[in-house]
Amino acid sequence: MNRTLLHAAAASALALGLGGCAAFGGDAGWTTLVDGARGLENFDRVGPEADWAAVDGAIQATRGGKDPSYLVSRQSYRDFEMRVEFWASDDANSGVFMRCRDPKAIGDESCYEANVFDQRPDQTHATGAIVKVAAVAQPAPRAGGKWNTFELKAQGTRLVVVLNGQKTVDVNDPKLAAGPFALQWGRGTVKFRKVQIRPL
Repeated sequence: MNRTLLHAAAASALALGLGGCAAFGGDAGWTTLVDGARGLENFDRVGPEADWAAVDGAIQATRGGKDPSYLVSRQSYRDFEMRVEFWASDDANSGVFMRCRDPKAIGDESCYEANVFDQRPDQTHATGAIVKVAAVAQPAPRAGGKWNTFELKAQGTRLVVVLNGQKTVDVNDPKLAAGPFALQWGRGTVKFRKVQIRPL
């Protein structure tokens, strides 16, 4: 096989391995908190106990109690960018909560929630929205059954959400200035195989 064909085969294999989600760029300046099946030790567990575990190259949860469970970062962040690779089942209820006011009481009133909830009854704040802050254009994007990428930015009052390369939120909101972030399990199956953050 010549060099051109080898390069094409390698690129094809990489695309298949990413499950259709875009690969992130270099890691310079980024702190990696989840990398494959590593990273549970970087978070505190808050809420009813879900079955968070390292499985098949990712951190995942598939079941828990009646109420959501969270992995909460041990550090607080003010202005930052985040990169998150995640997989969600069609019925998953999950999200990335940012600038949480109280690390022991996570919710969409006390944090900014970049939502992952394809089957949310009110689609206004379904997948790609920031719940109770910024709606997502309809029809809302879908994350179920595949690997996805979130690129999240909080700088001053500006909040930006990019899902799979598509900007879904760009809004100003002064309610929350700083705090830890949290990964949620609420329903279904959710997996995180890369979580990175860097200050701005």
